[in-house]
Amino acid sequence: MIRSHGKHAALCGSGLFRDGGFTLFELLVAVVVFAILSMIAFAGFWSVQGVQQHVENKSKRLAELQMAFNILGRDLRQAIARPIRDDYGDPQPAFTGSSEGYGSLLEFTHAGLRNPTGQPRSHLERVAYGVIEGELRRASWWVLDRSQGLEPAETVLLENVKDLSLRFFDAQGQAQTQWPPLVAGTEAPPALPKAIEVTVKTDDWGELIRLYRVAGEQLVVATN
Repeated sequence: MIRSHGKHAALCGSGLFRDGGFTLFELLVAVVVFAILSMIAFAGFWSVQGVQQHVENKSKRLAELQMAFNILGRDLRQAIARPIRDDYGDPQPAFTGSSEGYGSLLEFTHAGLRNPTGQPRSHLERVAYGVIEGELRRASWWVLDRSQGLEPAETVLLENVKDLSLRFFDAQGQAQTQWPPLVAGTEAPPALPKAIEVTVKTDDWGELIRLYRVAGEQLVVATN
């Protein structure tokens, strides 16, 4: 019995039999495995977060693009043949535009200006569109025949815009690089184009093209 007990003690001391617990080596292995799994889990989490953030940014950008194009389309659909006088009293066409350049590329008069408070003012509005410092901006004057010092209300519709170019289509479907177009002889150019093609270039979405129909409504003036 004494020899048997001693043999059992020797086996336990050699590690073949244990009463319970883990060795230091096993604990180190468990810690290393846990660290590796944690790194994999965090990498997957940040990858999912990055994809979600990218999708949110794209969705926000798409909403901004759609809003800018919708505002421009709304104004063009209500364009009206109403010329104005500028800050210096000089007459200006109802609709002016150039194919490309810096600053205001498009300026025209449109109807449908909302007046929810019932202010004593016209339902017509003069607006201008252009790209300045990488931003597509909309300027508006609720007074058509302007006086000196009258500043427009300016809104940034879209950021990170590289370029804006326009084409104007006349009644015959011919593309023009400017409006009013140059006409031969004494024939007066039409007040409004039939359609306008807008090309916007951005860093993220590339080149975007929209074609808008212009209403071409003639302004009816009551006479006594």
